[in-house]
Amino acid sequence: METVADYKEIVDEINAKGGDAFKLCFQCGLCDAVCPWNRVISFSMRKIVREATFGMTDIESEDIWRCTTCGSCPQQCPRDVRQIESVVSLRRLATEYGIFPNAVKPLRTVSASLTGAGNPLGEERKTRADWAKGLSVKPFTEEMDLLYFPGCYFSYDPRLKKVAVATAKILNKAGIDYGILGAQENCCGESIRKTGNEELFKRLARENIKTFVDHGVKKILVSSPHCYHTFKNEYPEFMVNFEVVHISQYLCELINSGRLEVTKEYGKKVTYHDPCYLGRHNGLYDEPRQALTRIPGLELVEMPDSRSNSLCCGGGGGRIWMETPKGERFSDIRVEQAIAVGAEVLVTSCPYCIANFEDSRLALKNDVTLEIKDITEIVREVI
Repeated sequence: METVADYKEIVDEINAKGGDAFKLCFQCGLCDAVCPWNRVISFSMRKIVREATFGMTDIESEDIWRCTTCGSCPQQCPRDVRQIESVVSLRRLATEYGIFPNAVKPLRTVSASLTGAGNPLGEERKTRADWAKGLSVKPFTEEMDLLYFPGCYFSYDPRLKKVAVATAKILNKAGIDYGILGAQENCCGESIRKTGNEELFKRLARENIKTFVDHGVKKILVSSPHCYHTFKNEYPEFMVNFEVVHISQYLCELINSGRLEVTKEYGKKVTYHDPCYLGRHNGLYDEPRQALTRIPGLELVEMPDSRSNSLCCGGGGGRIWMETPKGERFSDIRVEQAIAVGAEVLVTSCPYCIANFEDSRLALKNDVTLEIKDITEIVREVI
């Protein structure tokens, strides 16, 4: 193994991003107890913390790339060790030296696509608004009440474009004055930041912020919890503040205010999965459940590991772009939990969760039929 950085450099890099918090760790092991990786393999966040404290981290190891930034360990940590920020600082060091284990190498392609086309999927910028064709969706103007920002996956992925379409139909039905930015929209940058590529995140953020300001954007509706978290909690680092609303909040508001009328029944048993960046990171647990319970005929049942203890799907922290071998996918466990409670539909509000659950559903070896839906799709069916 070639040594590319001495221990002082690693310590300095960690400290530059609040890594001093590592020194607060007294090795209680609560992080390991709640980490979803220990459902599928043996993994120790406590070990990473201990090694980083002394600058002994092996930045060539895949271990520093396993963290999905799900927020489970910071939620339990009695000493505020700030594991996520510190792991990201280790990834910054690895990214700076171009050190990527085999499972992480797709990040190079993702970074190139984000730099050139503003999305991680290798799609052309000019086709970003193609999902909205024929839906009477207008370009955003300053006079409009709301900017709808679907994000990358809802704009390009064939499965997830259905969610953006459902959202537009709901907004049209409710008479909302809204628009989209289309080709002027960039990736929010949340996931690439969590992989340690801070410069690319800043570039994407500044371009988005300039576009928002130039267009007079004040209120942003998003479909992805990752966009929600970034616009609400991270873009203020650039001295801007926009009102940000996640679609699950907005649906609850529209239904409760009477602006959106539910006219049909949904006679299925449904279970709801709390996305990490909607729940643990931002405390939004009740709104999606309230929207679902307002639908006649819908039976809502809870899975184990729900709300603040929700089991991560495995897609956060840039893991959505990395290779995860069969047998190590958290989403497989989640799908099995949904089936075990008798659910016919597994509902969530995140593109990464939907993508991972769809993959796990296809891998099922039994005759159980389970649908994977975004909450928006269900509401669209009953109005």
